[in-house]
Amino acid sequence: MNRNPILDPTLQEILQVIKPTRADWDTRINVIDQLRTVLQSLESLRGATVQPFGSFVSNLFTRWGDLDISVDLFSGSSILFTGKKQKQTLLGQLLRALRASGFWYRLQFVVHARVPILKVVSGHQKISCDISIDNLEGLLKSRFLFWISEIDGRFRDLVLLVKEWAKAHNINNPKNGTFNSYSLSLLVIFHLQTCMPAILPPLREIYPRSAVDDLKGVRKTAEESIAQLSAANIARFKSGTSKPVNRSSLSELLISFFAKFSDINVKAQELGVCPFTGRWENISSNTAWLPKTYSLFVEDPFEQPENSARSVSRKNLDRIAQAFQMTCSRLALNCNRNSIIGVLTEQHISQSLCRPSLPNHHHSNGVHNPRTPHGQSRPWNHQMQQNWSQSYNVQNPPYWPGQARPRPQQNWSGSQNYPRNLPVQPPVQGQSLPVITQTQTQQKNQYKNGKLPVKNTTAGSSQNQGRIGKPPGQMNGVNFARPAPVSQWRPRAEK
Repeated sequence: MNRNPILDPTLQEILQVIKPTRADWDTRINVIDQLRTVLQSLESLRGATVQPFGSFVSNLFTRWGDLDISVDLFSGSSILFTGKKQKQTLLGQLLRALRASGFWYRLQFVVHARVPILKVVSGHQKISCDISIDNLEGLLKSRFLFWISEIDGRFRDLVLLVKEWAKAHNINNPKNGTFNSYSLSLLVIFHLQTCMPAILPPLREIYPRSAVDDLKGVRKTAEESIAQLSAANIARFKSGTSKPVNRSSLSELLISFFAKFSDINVKAQELGVCPFTGRWENISSNTAWLPKTYSLFVEDPFEQPENSARSVSRKNLDRIAQAFQMTCSRLALNCNRNSIIGVLTEQHISQSLCRPSLPNHHHSNGVHNPRTPHGQSRPWNHQMQQNWSQSYNVQNPPYWPGQARPRPQQNWSGSQNYPRNLPVQPPVQGQSLPVITQTQTQQKNQYKNGKLPVKNTTAGSSQNQGRIGKPPGQMNGVNFARPAPVSQWRPRAEK
């Protein structure tokens, strides 16, 4: 059991930084809308729909996560097979249309991949997108991960922490022979299935067979059938009162996760990870996995017997095991806060969390600095909520939040409420800025008379808003001394 009292609060700090805000959700929804506009300009894709999937749908994406998009040709109708050649042709036409629009850049066409993909970056929001054609399998798997995350909230937190850790150690890139994000999510599921007592059931208890095989016939009917059976089985599992409850903290689960896979390079020689059965499976006795041609086998429970970790190379598997071992050893010790942050996060997050608070800046995606995240981390868009009930014919997820509550206004009139190092908070949408008082106007005149570097601005101007409502000793992020009474005030001598 973890005895380090600093670990759990530090993990919550990291999660606060990497969990998406309302602005992150809005940004990605705007990118989807822009792509829909481009599709309407193509005769060959007119009538097709734009469907997000992946971590955006499963609610397992971080603030800097990519956006997976499927262009569905037969939405709502019978499920038809789209050949690889046709997908390549349609993605090529979409590539030319995106380039002609001038709002997309870094366009890359991965023609010969197992699933042809068009990689682009949205011009204004700077969101990386992977676009594919009729990726119904990807959408189905994303929904399953979302449903699983509703069983226990620790699953989502663990996935976000593990994905951030994997990026920090450069083992979350399938192009370089390491994990993809989907296989990391399956490892977390497997860990929660095999801990004592188990937190998640074997996935065959949620859906008893390979779900992708049931994607046939009328699409809406097939998807509703899968969703309803899964929802009934999940409800049965959650309502079970006889099973023991695992009350492990997030830090205890994270340390045991790294410990469980610290010798994965040795286990992988004979055993495979099977979330469908919820246990290690002997590769030689599983005819569906033979012949063994992979360094690591993590079976895809929704598309058996596909290997979700087929990109992991033997050379990198040893390096992956070393990363598990090192992290487990570091976290098991009574290390300090900065050491924990350093081993679990990428450099830009480590620097943000380990240095003193700075004035608010903006992220490249147009959202606020991760030091001061605000808003809900769960999806809130009402159109998405409406699409949920229409698509799945089941009750809406219980977590859809309401509008964010406005922050109480700070009172800077008293000196006891004036901490010099208090970080500047961004105004909440809909909240008006404080009105300039007569005292503040007199103070501004004092600065002017003393020829201090203060701009001559009027109340309510865009220039003055950087100062109004902040502590009297701060202007646009720069600390200034509090002005003395008029009778004692003298201009500050030049240094």
